[in-house]
Amino acid sequence: MNEPAVIIRLDSTCAGYQPGETLSGEYRLQSVDRDELSAIEVSVLWYTEGKGDEDLAVHEFWRRDVAGGDPIDPRRPERFSTTLPPSPLSYDGQIVKIRWCVRVRAFLTRGKELVGQKVFRLGNVPPVRAERTSKAAARAARGRSLPPGEGRAEGEPSEAEGRGEGETRADEPSPSKAARSAAPGKTADSGPGEKTSPTRIAP
Repeated sequence: MNEPAVIIRLDSTCAGYQPGETLSGEYRLQSVDRDELSAIEVSVLWYTEGKGDEDLAVHEFWRRDVAGGDPIDPRRPERFSTTLPPSPLSYDGQIVKIRWCVRVRAFLTRGKELVGQKVFRLGNVPPVRAERTSKAAARAARGRSLPPGEGRAEGEPSEAEGRGEGETRADEPSPSKAARSAAPGKTADSGPGEKTSPTRIAP
């Protein structure tokens, strides 16, 4: 037996709608008996995702209540339809996103709830892309390297930061060579185990 669930289907096969168009579809409940159901709420709404507090606003709302005399048959699909508003349009930003959806909430007699939703897009606002991607591509096409710090994603280490401890570049002297060159009593030509006497200057 399937788990209790809310199934929502939109009439349009496309995921996107334009302002002023009609959004229509149907919903039904799966594996829920009639005597278990006390009320159903259907909402067409938008909400935000991202940083900060979530915003939410309901565009259209319907409620059917068994106690109010509304007949509800969970096995039979129920229709909904609404005209979509001019705004806000669906938006995929780097900081905040705006989502539109149809949300169905079923209240059961045991005090439980079933919630299902179907997301759709309103409008044709293109997603926001990071500016650094276009900058890096343009400089690479011109054969120039990026200035230090530009074109790196946030938190990405620089070339110097990306080298592990003790690692050096090919054009940098190794710490051991630099130490032998600077250590008193040794020269850069001294091999392993060789000792040299310090140079004395006659008074």
